[in-house]
Parts: sequence; structure tokens; C-alpha cells
Amino acid sequence: MKAKHVAFIIALVVIADQALKIYIKTHYHLNESHNVLGGDWFQFYFVENPGMAYGWKFGGSWGKLALTIFRLIAVIFGTWYLGSIIKQKYHKGFIFCAALIYAGALGNLIDSAFYGLIFDKGMIADPLTKEYSGYTGLAVFAKQGYASFLHGNVVDMLYFPVIKGHFPKWVPGWGGEEFEFFRPIFNLADAAISTGVITILVFQKRFFKQRKTDETNHTGETKALVNDESQVS
Repeated sequence: MKAKHVAFIIALVVIADQALKIYIKTHYHLNESHNVLGGDWFQFYFVENPGMAYGWKFGGSWGKLALTIFRLIAVIFGTWYLGSIIKQKYHKGFIFCAALIYAGALGNLIDSAFYGLIFDKGMIADPLTKEYSGYTGLAVFAKQGYASFLHGNVVDMLYFPVIKGHFPKWVPGWGGEEFEFFRPIFNLADAAISTGVITILVFQKRFFKQRKTDETNHTGETKALVNDESQVS
């Protein structure tokens, strides 16, 4: 797979991710939801995520900063790694998955790094309780943002409450409690990362079998070349 193809995949995912996030951020009130495709099994449900993917959190503003810096390092490393596996001609499927993971990390990094600077409203952490407080009204682009660089929140909106019900009373610990699948709310960047990781785990033997075969053939050709040169000498 050529570098230009990888760049196209990354650009496509990031543009789609950011376009949907900006639309939701500027057209939905926080915690507002609407059904998609005519049923409540798929909704756009606007929440802001100060932590990791799928709503997982990590300790207040300092934790938020640490996660953003981690994303930044991951993107920098990912840039080098993608270039490396392209040059070494890894399996196209593996490169495609790596590109999805990279695009997802970049998409969420943009939110974390810049959304606090460009939008007037966003969730802000209380320094004492380390809890994030909501806001009212629609967010708009503004010269004065709601947070500093690297302290923005990630916009999530994809919600699939496909199955709702209650656990049977005989289930230990959860008997009678409400059950919902799939509960987490996420975004296109999260979906790209998850798709890339899961696909690599499922097809790793196929991806790396070709790699081992290529390395074996290359080693064989090198040895044959050395033997030929030795005979000529």
C-alpha cells in the first residue's frame, strides 16, 4: 500500500469525524439526543468526554492533560511507525488497520488540544472535587474558549441502546437492575481505533504470515547471492 493511499484513508476518517463532532457540538444541547434511522436503537446523543474512549475517565484536569499528552506522543510515534511499515511493505490489511488507529488517535487529539480554545462552552473540572460540570445552551465558535490548550473535551455522540431490559432477580449482584446493550457513547474516531485493533487481533496470523514468508524469501535470496559470489571468487 502506498503512502498516498494511507494519507487518503487518514484524511477521510479525520474529516468525517471532525465534521460530525462540530455539527453535534454546535447544534445539540449537552445530553440532547435524537433517534437516527427511525428507531431508538441508534441515536445521536451528545455528551462530552474529558477522559479516554467510550467515556472512561482519568482523574481531573491533570489526568486530562496526561491523556492529551499521551495522545500527542502516540500520534508522533504513529507517524514514524506508519512510514516504517509502508517502506517495509507490510500486509496491506495491517497497514490499513494501523491507518485507522492513527486516524482515530489524531481525531480525538484535535478535540483535546483545540476544542477548549475554539468553542465558548464546554465541561470544566472543579479543582476540588475533580468532577466535571455541564453547561446550558448551544456552543459556538469564539475567540475566548472555555479551556486552555490541551484541556479540551472530546465530543461523543454515537449511541446504540440495542437491547434494554432488566437482569433476572436470581442474578447475583445485579438481580432486578436495569440492563442495556450497548451503553457506552462514542465517536467515529473511537470506532476507527476499535475497528483497527479488533481486526488486527482477528487476522494477525494472516497479516504476519505473509510478513514471515517475505522475510524468509528475502533471506534465501541473500544467502543464494552470497554463495554465488563465493563460487565466483
